[in-house]
Amino acid sequence: MWDYSEKVIEHYRNPRNVGKIDNADAIGVAGSLACGDQLKIYLKIENNIVTDAKFQTFGCGSAVASSSILTEMIIGKTIDEVKKITNQDIADQLGGLPPEKMHCSVMGYEALEDALKNYDDYVDLDELRQEKVSEKIICTCFGVTENQIWDAIKHNGLKTVEEVTNFTKAGGACGRCKEAIKDIIDTYYKKEANEESSLSPAQKILKISKVIETQIAAELQKDGGDITLVDIDGPKVFVKLRGKCSGCKNAMMTLKGFVENTLKEAVDRNIEVVEVE
Repeated sequence: MWDYSEKVIEHYRNPRNVGKIDNADAIGVAGSLACGDQLKIYLKIENNIVTDAKFQTFGCGSAVASSSILTEMIIGKTIDEVKKITNQDIADQLGGLPPEKMHCSVMGYEALEDALKNYDDYVDLDELRQEKVSEKIICTCFGVTENQIWDAIKHNGLKTVEEVTNFTKAGGACGRCKEAIKDIIDTYYKKEANEESSLSPAQKILKISKVIETQIAAELQKDGGDITLVDIDGPKVFVKLRGKCSGCKNAMMTLKGFVENTLKEAVDRNIEVVEVE
């Protein structure tokens, strides 16, 4: 039996913003009824702000809860703020999801991404569906494309076929695509390693500084914390930290661990963060 947070149960039993918006400014779809889960999200946008959001979903309790919390997360936010929301943010807002149900948060993220793409580019939804059909399908049981698997690995640091299955459902039925999924994982990390090794020392320093400024500091400042980059010596990054980070991926993660993991994912897996007074 999966262990669900109280927030997941609450949003499943009392989902918010269920329904559709007539004359919506943006509509996004993710999943497929043929595969067991589907989400359709409707957005009303005025002056670049999401003023209303509703959803219709067919799926399990985690899918309902993920869709419900997502609408609450985006109402009142600017388009730029909404674009920064990830599937991990959705799961975090719910107090976490079982690994086997992370694909529900991914479906919410994909539906939102689909809606924003439609809004920004004024692309007809039928054309978007046709684009997806033309992508290479890796998991025919659930209709999961190569790009979807690649994006899930990139955004969530997935390392195993089992993790990819939890986030995308790919490989969760007949299993014939598991070897192809493993090849995608290996290719992704080989590419990442090549990119890391191709950075000059100066480029690496600039990239570390940018990640600290745009990603890490922004997250810490939400809770009144902050970070100061003191020095960089090879793989060691010396920083001063203050405050806390309630939005970090794991509530038990230390500030230092959050900073180190973020830099490892974004810049170089060999980075070691050293906290100084």
